[in-house]
Amino acid sequence: MNAREKILNAIAANQPEAVPLPVIDKDTVISYNDVGMQFNTMLESIGGKAVCIQDLQVLKESVNADKATGKFIVNTIEALGEVDEYVSSLSAAQLEKLEKAYIKGTVGVAENGAVWIYESQMLNRLVPFICQHLVLVIDKKDIVPTMHHAYAKIDTAQEGFGVFIAGPSKTADIEQSLVIGAHGARSATVYIIE
Repeated sequence: MNAREKILNAIAANQPEAVPLPVIDKDTVISYNDVGMQFNTMLESIGGKAVCIQDLQVLKESVNADKATGKFIVNTIEALGEVDEYVSSLSAAQLEKLEKAYIKGTVGVAENGAVWIYESQMLNRLVPFICQHLVLVIDKKDIVPTMHHAYAKIDTAQEGFGVFIAGPSKTADIEQSLVIGAHGARSATVYIIE
């Protein structure tokens, strides 16, 4: 038995007893009078922008106008027009000039302004992180109060990858100076369909 195996065996032999996960009563955790309003407030407090719309017509026009500029725009939402399926096979180098991406979210979280996106919704897992401007679309009915509620609504094993995204990329690691867009999108706008 080599040193590695000895270490792994010692770790395996000294594991604490397994205990069941706690049962959380989601009705007793944080609640909000208006989850939509709370979501908007939190998103804007972390640098994002929330826009309430009645239907997708505004976004259809926005996608068409963005694509008419000749910039690299990706639409992953079938309801907004032609889906840019070809991005699923593009590399980071090929996506480097991605200006804006439109992606449908699954659930929004009022307590932190986050939106869950499955990999199939982004077509390529690089898209929401490499674009300059991220546009997420969720239905108002899919906004839940807390992360507990969100995890109850999503299936993390459904696909190989998924992510909660909350606002634009931010860091203050360098001299405690806030930098927006250092590790991802410079702006994040969430369109909420009423």
